[in-house]
Amino acid sequence: MWWFQQGLCLLPAALVVWTVASFVFAYITAVVLRHVDPLVPYISDTGTLAPERCVFGIMMDVSAFLGIATVYVRYKQVEALLDDEVKLRRLNFVGLVLGWMSSFGMCVVANFQKTTFFPMHLVGAILTFGVGAIYILVQTLLSHYMQPHIHSKTTFVVRLTILVWTLGSIISMFVSSVIMYSSLSGVDVPRKLHWIPGEPGYVPHLVSTVSEWFLAFSFISFFLTYIRDFQKINLRAVAVFQSSHLYDGTVPPSRQNRLSETSPLLAGTT
Repeated sequence: MWWFQQGLCLLPAALVVWTVASFVFAYITAVVLRHVDPLVPYISDTGTLAPERCVFGIMMDVSAFLGIATVYVRYKQVEALLDDEVKLRRLNFVGLVLGWMSSFGMCVVANFQKTTFFPMHLVGAILTFGVGAIYILVQTLLSHYMQPHIHSKTTFVVRLTILVWTLGSIISMFVSSVIMYSSLSGVDVPRKLHWIPGEPGYVPHLVSTVSEWFLAFSFISFFLTYIRDFQKINLRAVAVFQSSHLYDGTVPPSRQNRLSETSPLLAGTT
């Protein structure tokens, strides 16, 4: 059996591969068409203009769906492992909500470009990265409480390292963005896609874009840590019938006769 056939590890693996492919495809297309500068543009800048905007939006929507599914499976796995620890189960549920909010933010970022509707794009970025960072924090805390009886200390250390990486990237991006906007008063920064080395705001802009890419890959690295955990879980759907028919009113006589004939057998009698 191949590694990706074990449990549900294909889910976080697909999330990581597909999201990276979305970034790479949009970046290459935008650079080839000269819509952005090749030296580290904002991720959202690579999906601002057509045609890459359309494909980027679709691909990120798929990433959001994979993120929702991955977060849910993680929630169910931790829920099953925590038994009756009420506080940790509540923390796990908070993680589920935060993960879904972050995944929804990806849809907002992808479908509301900053050059067309910047306020909504900013909301999506806050949901994706801000709420997503809190999700990573919650999962790191759960990993701390779950070691060593459920998983090793190494898993916790790796996730803690990624958490520090994430928080450092957020702080760096925020500070550099504030400096950039303050040095470009009167300039429509959200619509500025080309930057010239040496112009005002260029250095903080470069720091901000590098920080954003670092932040995105810290998220990707975090979901990579789920692969080994997901090799040990499977989920299945169970159909629970509330009725033996699908009629709203009276059951036709033919159906009643059939139910009458089969009811003793269903009841376990002979």
